[in-house]
Amino acid sequence: MASRKSAVLKNNEEEKQEEEEEEEVSDSPTEVKMSQIIMPCHCNHRQELCVGQLLKWIDITACLSAERHAMSPCVTASMDDINFEHTIRVGQVVSIKSKVNRAFNSSMEVGIQVSCEDLFSGHHWKVCHAYATFVTQRKETGERVLLKPIVPETQKEQLEYSLAAERRRVRMLHDDIIKDLLTHGCDSVEFSNAVAAEKTKVESVELVLPPHTNHQVNTFGGQIMAWMVNVATIAASRLCQTHPTLRTIDMFTFRGPSQIGDRLLLKAIVNNAFTDSIEVGVRAEAYQDLGTNRHINSAFMIFEVLDDHGKPCTLPRLQPEPLEGERRFQEAIARKKIRLDRKYIISRKQCEVPLSVPWNPRNQVYLSYNNVSTLKTLASRKKWRLSSEKDKVRLYSLEEKTMLSFRVDTEVDVPAHTAFSLLAELCNRPSWDTYYQKCDLIHQVDDDDFLYHVVTPSVHPRIHQDFILLASKRRPCGSGDSYVIALRSVLLTSHPPTEGCNRGEVLCAGFIIQDTKNNMSLLSYYNQASPEVLPYISSDIAGLSTSFYNIFSSCREYLTANRLHCTSETITGENLNSSPQSNEADRLSLSLCSTQQ
Repeated sequence: MASRKSAVLKNNEEEKQEEEEEEEVSDSPTEVKMSQIIMPCHCNHRQELCVGQLLKWIDITACLSAERHAMSPCVTASMDDINFEHTIRVGQVVSIKSKVNRAFNSSMEVGIQVSCEDLFSGHHWKVCHAYATFVTQRKETGERVLLKPIVPETQKEQLEYSLAAERRRVRMLHDDIIKDLLTHGCDSVEFSNAVAAEKTKVESVELVLPPHTNHQVNTFGGQIMAWMVNVATIAASRLCQTHPTLRTIDMFTFRGPSQIGDRLLLKAIVNNAFTDSIEVGVRAEAYQDLGTNRHINSAFMIFEVLDDHGKPCTLPRLQPEPLEGERRFQEAIARKKIRLDRKYIISRKQCEVPLSVPWNPRNQVYLSYNNVSTLKTLASRKKWRLSSEKDKVRLYSLEEKTMLSFRVDTEVDVPAHTAFSLLAELCNRPSWDTYYQKCDLIHQVDDDDFLYHVVTPSVHPRIHQDFILLASKRRPCGSGDSYVIALRSVLLTSHPPTEGCNRGEVLCAGFIIQDTKNNMSLLSYYNQASPEVLPYISSDIAGLSTSFYNIFSSCREYLTANRLHCTSETITGENLNSSPQSNEADRLSLSLCSTQQ
């Protein structure tokens, strides 16, 4: 336990340092804070806070933020993955902070941060963070409530506002990703001494009483989640024959409402047992005395069993039931693949992510999200320093620990949508960028993501350098958004390194284009300088070279010369907010307006 405690303290110090570096004064009108001291009645047999109780508090706090912004009743539509990094014990204080990151037409994303405080030692640490989607309920007349937009004030709020659109994109594609993974599923395996899945089945019925409802007289969503955690824990315990620890709850969606007098039938079963984790599937159905069962929620929960040193133990394997059990077994493998992709592509810090991640169609969504979010995160940094300026081209640098990043700003006499359309054609970049000798399109993934092979000069004589780049292109999905062209290295088995070329890597690079006055735009290029780029940019930063000024002066001339030849359609504020993706999400939001909070 001592080693685990020291690791926690080390992480706490790193998190505290990061918070001090990025701390900004925020006076968001939607921010809600809750603090609770943990009492024995909140805890399990180990004197640790029950996750179900924590989910109740999270849901209450997030709902208050949503209703403060909407000024009308709101209900929980969905909750993204929640990963519980640490447990909370009796006597400690849990603090929950929530605020609305972004409002769409009738739905909004609420960000939630959960931290813990030890009153005797004074230590603070993060427990988890979550993103919940809330929708407004229709008025008594049946009229929908349209939400006013969020106006971000601090840089951190602006970043969350921008990334909320990317997270929304991932949510909408989640089911399609599962289906695609299942088409490439692996064969089931029979294990010796495996535990039969039917032995882990749990069923429990709860009667919904007035204390279980919210201020809208619907069954409280946090209460339903707490009941689901209870039956899931029993199912996991039956497999491992000890007390497991809940580590992760996968993304889930509330499908329908429940009211006072409903009976909630809760079913749980272990779907799959991996080497050191267990996935339990839980289904909640509501019914009245004479009515049929209504499916109102499903969730997938991941448990671990920890030894005395806090390390995961090896677990018994599972023999699934025929047919439906086999389907759940395969789906659990697909969800584990998604969790790994999210952990190593999205959730990890940039310094912990391998530069070139193998690309395949099944992790494309997360690579694309990471590509765009990493660029936006880099752009949101506060400590950029102006290194030099020439011919209206400004060069900035940013030093963070062992990483050097640079930014080039220049204003162009071209509308932002036109500049975006011209620069998004990466194959044309060699015509203005002498660093790009050749750029070929390998594969168009979809309308927004492309794979390119780029050849550049090398610092070594008679040797070229090449890159395999994923380009993710984003138009604004609402007012206040910028145009984005994000670039990062990936690995392609079809394009291995070749003799005579050094394979380079790009962690984060790309353009962010913003509209300015008089139909002009501000063009910002960012790059986290990898060893392949550093020899070129360091000379410019030190004032020994002007190569990047020349390149971006050439870029400005290229955009100006081709502005009249660009045939891309003009994007107006009206059709930005009525995109097919936006309409689809709003239809989903409206269908959930009767969902319980």
